[in-house]
Amino acid sequence: MQIILLWMTILSSAAQTVYDVTAAGAVGNGITDDAEAIQRTIDRCSQEGGGRVLLPRNHTFLAGPIELKSNVELYLEATATLKANPDESIYKLSAFGENRGEGMLWLWANHAENISIAGKGTIHGNGIAFMGAELSDSYELKPLKDQTFDPRPHVLTLTDVKNLTIRDVTIKEGAYWTVHLIGCDEAVIDGINLLNNLKIRNGDGIDLDHSKHVRIANCHITSGDDCICLKNRREFEQYGSCHDITVTNCVMSSRSCAIKIGSENMDSIYNVVFDNCIITGSNRGLGIQNRDEGTVTDVVFSNIQLDCRLWSDVWWGKAEPIYVTSYPRANGNHKDANWRFPKGQIEGKCGEVSRIYFNNITATSENGCFVGGDVAGKVSDIFFNNVRVRLLGEGSRSMDKRPCKGEGFIKADLKAMKAMKVPLVTENATVTIE
Repeated sequence: MQIILLWMTILSSAAQTVYDVTAAGAVGNGITDDAEAIQRTIDRCSQEGGGRVLLPRNHTFLAGPIELKSNVELYLEATATLKANPDESIYKLSAFGENRGEGMLWLWANHAENISIAGKGTIHGNGIAFMGAELSDSYELKPLKDQTFDPRPHVLTLTDVKNLTIRDVTIKEGAYWTVHLIGCDEAVIDGINLLNNLKIRNGDGIDLDHSKHVRIANCHITSGDDCICLKNRREFEQYGSCHDITVTNCVMSSRSCAIKIGSENMDSIYNVVFDNCIITGSNRGLGIQNRDEGTVTDVVFSNIQLDCRLWSDVWWGKAEPIYVTSYPRANGNHKDANWRFPKGQIEGKCGEVSRIYFNNITATSENGCFVGGDVAGKVSDIFFNNVRVRLLGEGSRSMDKRPCKGEGFIKADLKAMKAMKVPLVTENATVTIE
């Protein structure tokens, strides 16, 4: 039986058509822009029914924007690198449609199916090349010149993709968001190393936006901004809710919030499980930051080890290991009302957060947990079972409500838990102070 299975595997592998990008003229010397040759290869592979587009080992393929297509596996052999061209002028397609103020597309796909990105090679976002001066806690953002858009490229933006796999690759040094799934259905992200520079602002790791049936497992993620974030951005409201998400066996570190839901949420987020994860050196650990009219319900955090540290106010968070909030964001103006608020409005609302479960959580932190809402009942049914917080330090701290109407920080005595207008259900919750 084993011999038969092995032979079937060999036949399956042999049947896959391989398209080597160097055969289409890609040089891979790290200097020549190979985007045109890589795009020709992808287009041919998809048109001929699909297969593997191969980036062979011992090459660095510098490239501008590339569109991925249906039935294509982009495969990077070990020691192969696909690196973003640092020329800002070549990035012209917005990552957020009509909202051109938050970065451009580099590797992207629209309305496709059966896309895979795999191999032991590296996708390099060349992030520092798009930054300004290095500061003690971050990089400055370059001032915009004559353009009306932010030219920083997002690494990988996949919109309305059905049956997606990202496996084994290393993705590093993003200049903006790194892996952004918009309206995707049936996605697996497994065994990747996503290693962003901790000083790059907006350097999110994985953003699941209006996506469903997504499984993330066995990943190592470092990011200046959120490591894994679930949301429903207004620019993509046609794709509906974000639901049926599992995240397991991941190790994360962030200067913002390692695991976050929100802040953008104009629909609903539900049926979500985060399990068996380790978070180190983060500015916030587990966060629900609802700032729009959408709802967050039926979320489980379990078997998680947290280590939170205070970083600067450049990053949202005050070392809260657990953070569950719903507050309306600050009023906007007519310019940003096009996307932060419902069309024609400059004032928003915040929705229900309920049935949130924290089980078997162990945290060491320089601050306590914070649970709050703008009115009584907005945040409800928050359950803590076997949650242990070891506080470092003494005296007073502040909790970070940003982005919100009014004051962004709340002064509070250092304690394991601060709740505002929220009843809590706790079992076996303990705290020690050192």
